[in-house]
Amino acid sequence: MRPTYLKMIHPLYQKHLEHQLSQAQLLFLSVIIEVLQSLKQVKAELIATALPLPILFESRRKKLQRLLSLKALNMKRIWFPILQDWLATTFPDSDHLYIALDRTNWDNLNLLMVSLIYRNRAIPLYGEFLNKLGSSNLSEQIRVLSPVLALLKSYRVVVLGDREFCSVLLGDWLGEQGVSYVLRLKETTSFQKNGKFESLNKQGLKPGTSFFFKRVKVTQQVKSKTFNVAGKWKRTYQQTSVAEGWYLLTNLESKNEAIVAYKKRFDIEEMFRDFKRGGYNLEDSQIRGERLNSLMLLLFMAYFQATMTGQKFKRQNLQKYLGRPEQKRRNTRRHSSFYLGLYCRDWIPFWHQCWEMVEKLMQLSPNKLPYYQRGMRAMKLILSTF
Repeated sequence: MRPTYLKMIHPLYQKHLEHQLSQAQLLFLSVIIEVLQSLKQVKAELIATALPLPILFESRRKKLQRLLSLKALNMKRIWFPILQDWLATTFPDSDHLYIALDRTNWDNLNLLMVSLIYRNRAIPLYGEFLNKLGSSNLSEQIRVLSPVLALLKSYRVVVLGDREFCSVLLGDWLGEQGVSYVLRLKETTSFQKNGKFESLNKQGLKPGTSFFFKRVKVTQQVKSKTFNVAGKWKRTYQQTSVAEGWYLLTNLESKNEAIVAYKKRFDIEEMFRDFKRGGYNLEDSQIRGERLNSLMLLLFMAYFQATMTGQKFKRQNLQKYLGRPEQKRRNTRRHSSFYLGLYCRDWIPFWHQCWEMVEKLMQLSPNKLPYYQRGMRAMKLILSTF
């Protein structure tokens, strides 16, 4: 039976971590994840300040440092088994899984990451900090993709990448792994058409048009196999126009399949925003080295837990208490599952502190009592997850 003091962390975390960490380490890690969710900050000084331990501040700070220095906090050793268990219960083996390869940077940190596109969001799978600034190269891309493809070997995987990952050599390598891919090409890329090489931007692509070339040679400089090339420029709609079209390198067999797949890539941008100002303020962290890798693992865990909690709230129809309601004609959601799972904590904590005033407000509006009672039930359901 699951201990009541661990009910706040995701059950998968306890299942896998209790074999990797001591009981004290597991409990402390669980406390840190809760602090991250409430604090929405990953700066070590702020985490140490907020840790609810009755010890000196300096002792809390050193305790945090010791946990982040544990060799057991390894992405492949801890995070991959959790993901594998979750994938097995969430996706049938026959499912297509779309994974996005992308990179983000702040200050002098450069993070290359692979994420799973899931319900219009991205779930982080694996990432590495590059020991340089600027774009990644082929060997670095293969290094972060290889463990993820091994993890997802029982699924049909489609890899998505923007113009940084448009190398035909990466396409060759992905094809050799038996993986589908859609990689965005630069518009100046040349391909062979009717025996001659032409630039993609000379193919007459304009708003509302598209094209698809099958099994053509791409670029003159690299000796590689042939690829499919898709082009798509979204049409102008209600005076809203897109500045440029897409040119896509793919081994998918149809234009529509390639375009629908590539659209999913943009969900990773939302995840990066959640990691930064939209959620955990990762760019404010002053941690470096191996401790930063451990912190990134905890961040992955916190993000996943918040997202799963938000989905639970949606299934219970509680989202209307935590954010603005959705509109039928609105193309984008106002609040993601991650937002609901993270920011629900901003509504609940003041309940006990202000209860006498809230109770008096309800007494002054007896006609609103049924609404208050429904809201109280919603609060209790939300509290039951903590």
